[in-house]
Amino acid sequence: MIDKKTQFFRIVVLLVISALFSCEHSREAKKTPYDAATYFNMGTVQLEKGENEQAIGFFNKALELNPKYVDAYYNRGIAYRRQGLNELAIGDYTKTLELNPKESRAYANRGNVYLDKGRYDDAISDYTRALEMNPKDAISYYNRSYAYYLKKNFDKSWEDVNKARALGYRIPPDFLADLQKASGRQQ
Repeated sequence: MIDKKTQFFRIVVLLVISALFSCEHSREAKKTPYDAATYFNMGTVQLEKGENEQAIGFFNKALELNPKYVDAYYNRGIAYRRQGLNELAIGDYTKTLELNPKESRAYANRGNVYLDKGRYDDAISDYTRALEMNPKDAISYYNRSYAYYLKKNFDKSWEDVNKARALGYRIPPDFLADLQKASGRQQ
């Protein structure tokens, strides 16, 4: 038979062990990260606020948890471009397209980065792919017209200006004036 002192001691030991386990379990629960979707959503909020560095951090965490999170690559590409990290943006848009080849926005945005870098043929190619998937993308017509303009292919530039206009896009007056002057045409 166990005396009361020993029984009390055992109960105290069990309570201490239980309390320690509970504290450790609680500490581990606090370390548990959010899921990838939560990190993605937090990154998107930061991206919309213009907090690109914070957005990139959240998208990185989302991608650590889910390396095939297409939208996280896409949005991180936007944040990288805003930070002037063009090669990283191109990489993320390319990864987006590897995971989802039908993501026309990734072609259009990668085209924008190529345009920024002076890679006009690559930009035109990406805008063309975006337009094949989404022929009502007036902004891609305008951007492709600008790339053609920079390559001095004014006929193609005018074609895309007219397509963008037909879709309701208002062409910037300065660009129209420059295109008219360079091409010798009025439209």
